[in-house]
Amino acid sequence: MERFRAAQKAARKNGETPEHPGPPPTGFALLPWLLMGLGSFSNLFQGKTPDPWIGGLGLLAFNSLYIYVTFRAFDRDKREATSTRVALVLMGLLTTGLALGYGGSWLLFFPLLGLATGATLRGPWLGRTGILLAAFAGTVSGFRDGWDAVNIAYGTFLSSMVTAAILGLSEAVRELRAAREELARRAVEKERMRFSRDLHDLLGHTLSVIVVKSEAARRLAPRDMDAALSQINDIESVGRQALTEIREAVTGYREGSLATELTRARSALSAASVEPVVRQSGTPLTPQTEALLGWVVREAVTNVVRHSDARRCEITVESTAERARLTVTDNGTRAAAEPREGIGGTGLKGLTERLATAGGSLRAGPSPRGGFTVTAELPTESAELSAAGAATAPRAS
Repeated sequence: MERFRAAQKAARKNGETPEHPGPPPTGFALLPWLLMGLGSFSNLFQGKTPDPWIGGLGLLAFNSLYIYVTFRAFDRDKREATSTRVALVLMGLLTTGLALGYGGSWLLFFPLLGLATGATLRGPWLGRTGILLAAFAGTVSGFRDGWDAVNIAYGTFLSSMVTAAILGLSEAVRELRAAREELARRAVEKERMRFSRDLHDLLGHTLSVIVVKSEAARRLAPRDMDAALSQINDIESVGRQALTEIREAVTGYREGSLATELTRARSALSAASVEPVVRQSGTPLTPQTEALLGWVVREAVTNVVRHSDARRCEITVESTAERARLTVTDNGTRAAAEPREGIGGTGLKGLTERLATAGGSLRAGPSPRGGFTVTAELPTESAELSAAGAATAPRAS
């Protein structure tokens, strides 16, 4: 209840319409039905009940057990607890004793017992229990009051079934609403992760290229102004392209291209005085496979430029009808791309998760001949790959 009130207050403070139509149901919703026992209380008050002390204690005990059971019926763990079931059995025994001992208005405790039973027992056993309870109530009532037993049996069965149906439906609606809210929260979290990952991968590569080309322009300026101006023009081109890619990443419209990333890799490696060697063979790749391998090329080359001190970098793309493999190998003296934590778990760790979602794999580690090797493998066609492609496909505005 306190959580509901806090949510309502926060929604009104933000000028929003509260989504929940009302507070979650509690045992208070079932308390008014205790008014059915007013006839028995009236008989006690007017002295029409023999042994009034026994009747009074019985009425008090029944009301206490009813309140205990119904208030626990709205919490699944408490509802299924042994103490609740024991209290319900005691209610049944007490109702039977009062009905056999007094009859008349005391028989109306059977519908109240059915209501408590319906609130507590929700599941495959409810129907059988309701029928048996109604038959038992009718038998006891028939023994005391003859043909009026039909009304007691019908009221007992109806109260148990209707109560269980209404409370079960209310609980299902609230669980569905909670599930919808959880799905919405996860969708927002997933989109944040996508944007964080894309932004990290885009800016990490682009800024590295800009830094490398700026250093090259600074070195070339004293002796070859034309070459320096060429590097500056490249910096301008890379910056403009970065702006475009950031806009596409923000809106979710960005699609990677392996050919484009290979061209940029050659430019970045050459500017960093690293000899690029690119080999590509095999069957054509699907757009989803190209996009994922393009991210791997971007991240691996960025790490070569920034960390490896390499003089040569080989990029090999091999594809068959079933699998596609990308290998990026450098001859640097330091690890070029050790898996590390980035913004939102990006870097090679984020790429590993991307490829795993698409049914592929990513391995990174030192090469036997020195340097560092990054190897990515993907199926050319699979349900996981199609789902991964759909997750990054352009969306309607």
